[in-house]
This record gives sequence, structure tokens and C-alpha cells, in this order.
Amino acid sequence: MLEQQLFRAAGVATTEQTSDEPTIEVEESADDYARIVASPLLPGFGITLGNALRRVLLSSLPGAAVTSVRIEGIQHEFSTIPHIKEDSIEFLLNVKEIRLRALSDRAGMLILDHTGRAGPVTAGDIQLPEHFEIANPDLHLATMDDKNGKLYVEFNVEQGRGYVPAGHVDGTQLGVIPVDGIFSPVRKVNYRIEQTRVG
Repeated sequence: MLEQQLFRAAGVATTEQTSDEPTIEVEESADDYARIVASPLLPGFGITLGNALRRVLLSSLPGAAVTSVRIEGIQHEFSTIPHIKEDSIEFLLNVKEIRLRALSDRAGMLILDHTGRAGPVTAGDIQLPEHFEIANPDLHLATMDDKNGKLYVEFNVEQGRGYVPAGHVDGTQLGVIPVDGIFSPVRKVNYRIEQTRVG
């Protein structure tokens, strides 16, 4: 009886429920992309389920991110990095795009010690502890314009959820530059609702 009232209150003309149990099918899957179909669903459940899944995937999954950096010879984010074409702000924006895969729940320190070679510096040049992996090693970080130049950077990595602004990161130590922590491993979620095909 209560179920019938709920369906009427929602504006659904019939109280009949589909006998088909919803199935979940993975249509496409790659390292950085997936398309998943759930069907059939009761009327109105597509939006409810889509919104809930989107919210969870974007803000509630745990992940790892760089939360602060220390660049040798640099005191703050407005300084010029010697022998690097990019300015500090551009370098830090590139650092925020590093995608980390944590193999444990520990924090850690990554080291970039680039010397003796002019040209692009990528995320693949970073030295990693055994409990971290970089998912996008081809990410461009900076361009070294002098083969005799040196770029030494320490990246502090923490684990968390969602987004943490740089202002909330403890950067009181001299030379430590806070970075926005984007912990969510999922950056984009879309969903589409279609009519269930009968027959």
C-alpha cells in the first residue's frame, strides 16, 4: 500500500515494477576511461543513480597528490628557476597535473634530480619510492635550456579525498611551496539516460 502511494506521489501512472533485474555491463575499458551501462532501471532512477555515482566518483574516492614542493635555489612561487624556460607558476601548474597511483596508504617524498641534459623534463624523470607509480610519465613539467644546468625538486605526496586548496597545506618551512592537492583519481564523469529498448 505504501509502495503504491509513493509511486502515485511521484506521478507514475502504474505501480507495476519490471521483473527484469538491472544488469551492469562494461562497454569500453582502458587505463584512463570506461563506459558502463546499467539497465533496465525503474522510471526516475536513472537521474538518481547517475547523480549519486557522479558525486562519489568525483569527490569521495581516496587518492594521492603532490601537496607541496621544494625547488633548490627557490624561496617562493614568484622566483625564477635557473636554466628553465618556464616560470615557477607554469611549472607548478604542470606539477598539479601529475597523476599518482598509491600502492599503500603511506605519504612519501618524490625526487626530481635533472642535470647534464638540455631539453624537456617529464614526470617520468621523477625518482619514486616503491609505494608510488606515476600514471602519466609523459607529462611535460619543464624545459631545460642549458645542458650544464640543474633542476632539483622535492615533491611532498600525501593521501586524501577530493580537493584541498594550497592554503590549507602546511608550508611554513622556508622554501616550501604549497600546491593544490587534487586527490580524486577520477577527473571527469558524464552520464546519459536513454529509453529502455523493449524486445
